[in-house]
Formats: sequence, structure tokens, C-alpha cells
Amino acid sequence: MAILVKQSHTGFQMQGLMNKEHIQTIIQNALSDARLEFIGDDCNLQLRIISDTFEGMPMVKRHKIILNMLSESFQSGELHALSLKTQTKAENS
Repeated sequence: MAILVKQSHTGFQMQGLMNKEHIQTIIQNALSDARLEFIGDDCNLQLRIISDTFEGMPMVKRHKIILNMLSESFQSGELHALSLKTQTKAENS
């Protein structure tokens, strides 16, 4: 199950959209064993994150961890929509 998160732009200035490499760097700096798979772009960006860090955590907690890592990007408007799927390596096999 994935959670779709959207945040609208505030103001009239267009912000640059965050690229996938930047998202990957942020997440992998915190979760070194994470494997990321991106599907789609911009408004339809889907991200699957596979990490054993998620072992024993409910889905909501997993998603909160990732969303907290990206909170500044949501607030700035660089990132405005993201569908998450978080799994352990065992859940992905």
C-alpha cells in the first residue's frame, strides 16, 4: 500500500523541482543499505525504498521516517507529490 502526499505551491514564484538523485542522496545518507526504485516523474513520482531498517516497523512509521527526511523539500516546493512504498529486503523477495 502506498501513501500519496501532495503539497501545493505557496506563492507565485515557480520553484525548481527536486531531482531523483537528490532524493536518493538524502535517503541513502540516512539509510545506507537502502535500495531505491523510481517510477514516473514530477507530479506522478513513485518511490519504492527497500531497507532492512524498516524491519518490525508499521507502514505508517516507515513513511513518516522518509517524509521527515524530505520535509524541507516539501516545504520549499521542490517536491510536491510522492507516492511511497517501503519494504524490507525479505518483503521485496
